[in-house]
Amino acid sequence: MHDDELQRQARALGDPTRHRLFRYIADAPGPVGVAELTDHVRLNHNAVRQHLAVLKDAGLVTEEVEERVRPGRPRLLYRLHPEAAGRWDTPGAYAWLAGLLSDAVRRRVDPRQVGRQDGHRRAAELAGNGEGIDLLEAEIARRGFRPTRVERGRRIDLVLARCPFADVAGSDPETVCQLHLGIAEGLAEGLGGLDVEGLVAKDPRRAGCRLTLRRQPAAAAARS
Repeated sequence: MHDDELQRQARALGDPTRHRLFRYIADAPGPVGVAELTDHVRLNHNAVRQHLAVLKDAGLVTEEVEERVRPGRPRLLYRLHPEAAGRWDTPGAYAWLAGLLSDAVRRRVDPRQVGRQDGHRRAAELAGNGEGIDLLEAEIARRGFRPTRVERGRRIDLVLARCPFADVAGSDPETVCQLHLGIAEGLAEGLGGLDVEGLVAKDPRRAGCRLTLRRQPAAAAARS
């Protein structure tokens, strides 16, 4: 983290109300709406929105629009920014990674298989909320990889501008990258309409890994 970014986040969290909002969002099991946050800090809606805007601008939380199938205006939802995970006394991404790798060791299966199973689990939670590639890209972004999509016909490349596990991947790239490949495969299989063709790994500290997918013919035809 750059010093100016660190200072901006520290200033944002220096306000007691913003700190309470941030802690509530960071500790929540899922995205949190403004009404819930308003009840938590007992301030009016506009004041809470202003505090949330500061937290968002500081890179501490993300804002997303609720996927809504019933009538009514979609809510704005907030969650811990993936690149803030592990900072400011929040749960880190490494705890999630350690859990998956521990599971692989305990069950004596390879990391790619454990990753695929985790991808299947997450796909079951996401299914039905949009197109498969959009959901997969959003999930990779949520995990802190900063993907950029490049499409050429049925082929889709997701260029990953950041590795949230650079320290571990630098010393054991085979294990960590195979785990991530398995997660992508599980997501693609569970969401449907996509095949994973491969993952080209780069130096994790410089990033630039490339995940290549291909739309299945039926999915490509339905989209056109």
